[in-house]
Amino acid sequence: MRFDERLSAPLWWWIPGLGVIALLVITVRLGHPTWPVWLPAVVLLPLLAIAMVRTGRVRVKVVDQNPATEGGLVLTVGAATLPARFISAVTVVAAKDKQPVLGPELDPAAYVVHRPWIGPMVQVTLDDPADPTPYWLFSVRHPEALAESLRAVHDQSDPRVGQDN
Repeated sequence: MRFDERLSAPLWWWIPGLGVIALLVITVRLGHPTWPVWLPAVVLLPLLAIAMVRTGRVRVKVVDQNPATEGGLVLTVGAATLPARFISAVTVVAAKDKQPVLGPELDPAAYVVHRPWIGPMVQVTLDDPADPTPYWLFSVRHPEALAESLRAVHDQSDPRVGQDN
């Protein structure tokens, strides 16, 4: 494993979530004073936990499928996988540059995994004639580490390929 990152939600999100649950418990209590106070909390707390886990279950990984050769690297973002041999360029997108990349410059055929609570992104340009997807654009907390692990494949074969645009 060359790179592994989980795009989890920040821990401080639990505080507003618990606040919303407290407000709902009070609201239910006012509407149904005969119900036990703990009943809405028992129902809502697992729902909050499920929501928090689901928002952070996406992983970004670079795995060497064949350790004997560098050509065996595979990029995985969520459920999608991409062999590194089809990557022609890796570009780091700073947090301040996300708006145009995700807005007017976004290609509708691109594969996008955006998490707004994560600042930087990585754009991976594809060089696969059989794939209509021009590039992958995804959030990642450590974009330079990911870019370096992907560029290692191309640096050995052709130093001009895989550089930032």
